Amino acid sequence: MSVISLEIETDIPFANAQAFGERGAYRLIEGCAHLAIGGEAIGADGIYTPASITTGPDGLIHAWGDFSILAPADPTMANGTLLVELVNRGGRRLLHTYNNGPMTNLPRRPADAGNGWLLKEGYTLLSVAWQGDVLPGDGRLTMSLPGYTDDAPTRIATEYVVFEEGISVVPLSGMTSMRSYPAASLDTSRARLTRRRYPDSAREEIASDAWAFERVETSPGGKLGFPPPENAIWPSDSHLRLSTGFRPGWIYQLEYDATGALALDVGFLVMGELVSFLRHETDGNPLCGTISRTIGAGRSQAGRALREFLWRGFNADHRGRRIFDGALPHIAGAGKIPMNRYSNLSIAAARDYEDHDNPSDLFPFSYARSTDHLTGAQDAILKRPPTDPKVIHTQSSAEYWHRRGSLVHTDTAGNDLAQPDDVRVYLWTGSHHTPFSPPMKPVAGPCAYLMNNVITAPFDVGTLVLMQAWLRDGQQPPASRIPSVGDGTLVPVARYVESFPGIAGSILPRDVNALPLIDYGADFARGGAAPANPPLGEGSYTVLVPAADRDGNDIAGIRPPMLSAPLGTYTGWNLRGPGHAQGKMFPFMGAYLPFPETPEQAALTADPRPDILTRFPTPQSYQSAIWAAAEILLADGFIIAGGLEEFVGYSANWGAINHVHSL
Repeated sequence: MSVISLEIETDIPFANAQAFGERGAYRLIEGCAHLAIGGEAIGADGIYTPASITTGPDGLIHAWGDFSILAPADPTMANGTLLVELVNRGGRRLLHTYNNGPMTNLPRRPADAGNGWLLKEGYTLLSVAWQGDVLPGDGRLTMSLPGYTDDAPTRIATEYVVFEEGISVVPLSGMTSMRSYPAASLDTSRARLTRRRYPDSAREEIASDAWAFERVETSPGGKLGFPPPENAIWPSDSHLRLSTGFRPGWIYQLEYDATGALALDVGFLVMGELVSFLRHETDGNPLCGTISRTIGAGRSQAGRALREFLWRGFNADHRGRRIFDGALPHIAGAGKIPMNRYSNLSIAAARDYEDHDNPSDLFPFSYARSTDHLTGAQDAILKRPPTDPKVIHTQSSAEYWHRRGSLVHTDTAGNDLAQPDDVRVYLWTGSHHTPFSPPMKPVAGPCAYLMNNVITAPFDVGTLVLMQAWLRDGQQPPASRIPSVGDGTLVPVARYVESFPGIAGSILPRDVNALPLIDYGADFARGGAAPANPPLGEGSYTVLVPAADRDGNDIAGIRPPMLSAPLGTYTGWNLRGPGHAQGKMFPFMGAYLPFPETPEQAALTADPRPDILTRFPTPQSYQSAIWAAAEILLADGFIIAGGLEEFVGYSANWGAINHVHSL
């Protein structure tokens, strides 16, 4: 008996029934997947306290989640692979990531298909909700999850950092699009609001009569100015209003008693069982008989979720069958995502400046089995051979600085750690967390330096092609390409700083986003809430960064053409600018430090890096260098022919548009 039933709300031709090569037209299927399962039937062996999850009159756990499918209208045209997107905070991005399409949660038009590559290849696409605290709106995929029978008010803490003047109200979750855990009481004397300039600064207590659990409602007024616009202050158990407004760049922390915990890990059950249903079931299955293999893909927060999904044993359905044959976590760093009671799943993990207490980076960090040298524990993300998938883990240089990425392939003491045979780890050298796509002229924004603008988009397609060939044809991908301690390309921050070129006026990070041992307590390990201000344990995990060459560009990994033919130094770190906690690292962002344009400029600025005209005397020489670098990537299998054309196509404009230089 199936534990999933589908409620299909939309089944229409996609993109006006446009044909995508020999695969023909696609259909768009949208709806809800309904889960009804008994606690004893759950396949995952790491689900938290199933006996405490609320059930229906039938004694079963009930939940539902939105989904969106793009499938060939002619089932015989499907290539047999279901590509499953773990959506990031409810947003659909498959067509953007792999097809260079626009960002949209409501794909309908031919333009939404981008270049159509996924569809021309015959992939079946599934975007599915897994995150239970996403609110409806803007086409986000949402879900409904049960609560707990033993729920009680629990002390939790949330941090807020704003970037603009004039903000006085924030949702308790910190994000408008995310559900807040309601305050058990609106009495501010029973809560605590503090602020501090830097993470280690003394906390300034904000008087309980200076803020309130309130929101502001605004009416726009009439078209002719009557009635005039009006504002009203309403009590709200899901908002915080600070009467004087929040100071940009400061860290505010609210501690309060919350209610309404959700069984968040049931979201993993809905997603996993839906994938299994679409692969195996016949009755009511719109993809019946078309799926031979499955690949799960997640980026950033969703990549952390994919790692958590595997580690907690959710890759087995209620009949013990493997759910994902392949997994593609990207820019997840060494993190996972806590699906505990009162977890805020949308917090962007612990960073150098904010959210230090967020339990996003917890042992184990690696797919390989290792020992936690601080606690003696032994564990691995992959530890269930019958249901473990093949994994290609990809990350940018920024993950090493901001997201403790070295721990993916070292032990906790910083020694190289061999990965399982079914795992590949690739560094996309010199890029940062969210590269601009399409390319744009670099800007600094709130950062001290121009933002890194290395282009890596063709690597996404290349990685999927590698996984497809691995699963379908048994073709092994290239060996991992990562920095290592053994060859000197993975180093402590102090050594990185020592070898960095002496660029006039540049300030370097003083440290990486370190990872101390934090004691979240035994209750947290069983799925309980994280304490509001957990105590530090003794010791820290060793976090290392890629070593750089004489230009300041990282050495190891898969080098994008912009690193092989650089117009500047591209780092995985950037610092906060004035007014934004200057000196600390700006989250997830890399920097672009342009080379001097001419020999004269190099001499005047005492810049030790060779100037651009010495490197590339003509635009044609620059474009030729990009072409040569892209051809090497094509030969190595990291991009396809279309990726080569994409890299080379950008090179014609990189000098004039993407950079401050004009070659």
